[in-house]
Amino acid sequence: MTFGIDRLLADAALRKPLEGKRVALLAHPASVTEDLTHSLDALVAAGVNVSAVFGPQHGVRGDLQDNMMESPDFTDPTYGVPVFSLYGEVRRPTEASMATFDVMLVDLQDLGTRIYTFITTLRYVLEAAAEHGKAVWVLDRPNPAGRPIEGLTLRPGWESFVGAGAMPMRHGLTMGELGHWFVHTLGLDVEYRVIAMEGWAPGAAPGFGWPVDRLWINPSPNAPNLNMARAYPGTVMLEGTTLSEGRGTTRPLELFGAPDINAKAVIAEMQRLAPDWLAGCALRDIWFQPTFHKHVGQLCNGVHIHAEGRFYDHAAFKPWRLQALAFKAIRALMPDYPLWRDFPYEYAFGKLAIDVINGGPALREWVDDSAATPGDFDSLTRPDEADWAAESRDFRLYPD
Repeated sequence: MTFGIDRLLADAALRKPLEGKRVALLAHPASVTEDLTHSLDALVAAGVNVSAVFGPQHGVRGDLQDNMMESPDFTDPTYGVPVFSLYGEVRRPTEASMATFDVMLVDLQDLGTRIYTFITTLRYVLEAAAEHGKAVWVLDRPNPAGRPIEGLTLRPGWESFVGAGAMPMRHGLTMGELGHWFVHTLGLDVEYRVIAMEGWAPGAAPGFGWPVDRLWINPSPNAPNLNMARAYPGTVMLEGTTLSEGRGTTRPLELFGAPDINAKAVIAEMQRLAPDWLAGCALRDIWFQPTFHKHVGQLCNGVHIHAEGRFYDHAAFKPWRLQALAFKAIRALMPDYPLWRDFPYEYAFGKLAIDVINGGPALREWVDDSAATPGDFDSLTRPDEADWAAESRDFRLYPD
């Protein structure tokens, strides 16, 4: 298959509308061609007049490990063009930065999860482009989580930098498709174009969204592999808890644990409560010691989620429900466990981080309600998932 950047570089006719234009590139470390050339270098070599570069969270260079670590603006040392951070002093493009280009190329590898902030940055870019009369092209890339949809829809009033719009956690769209959805739902008057992929088959084994003959490059420092991308719609919720999500280990956001939990007991309780929510993967109890972040230097007992190899069933795997079930199991085993972490997650003050992550309090309330069952949770969630499946289908550019 062929990614958007590779199609643009290979086809002079696709690039022709860029002639005589000042072109900006929104990129990160995974913005590479099939032969691993960074998109900036490849576009310049192809004769595109790149006048500015923009970087999302974690920076163009992907050098900032943790969340809420801001990147500065700088001048690219090779090409001498300005590099503007969209996760520094500002989250939205400024009037000054918008004046540096005519067309912005967005070449960002996404993870298919609402909370992954690159889609919020896409929304902000589209809104700024509509305001300033600029064009936006998305050079499309695969959604490595594929087409499955899972999660509650973000509720009104819960929009944030990790909540770009009323969609579920696992949204099933590519960046190019999401751009069309933003343009439509926000009513934006903007010149928007997608350089679509060729040959993307999100329902095909073994990658189910990710072409396994294409190398995985971390789009952010703690997104090291396909297993993480598959688990992430669930494990990202750990950022709103006192449990470690594995930052400071070699397998971040594929596992969870703490010094004071019994992983085997948690897995057993999960199996008792809702065995069907554990389908499509394997759970393994482990020990780990984070070198930074939560529980640094402490021996933790935890659970590793393996959504890979012979254990993986794409249609059956439910990462968001699985992680919610883990919280429910811990609450059942230890009713007074201090599970929820209270801090201004992504600068959303006055709200619990777990609620900001989920776009509302419903998941936390279900976990904390000892009488609430997995069936109750499904009854709450399934209508949202069905509604999004119907709505999002209108914006799909690729057959399943």
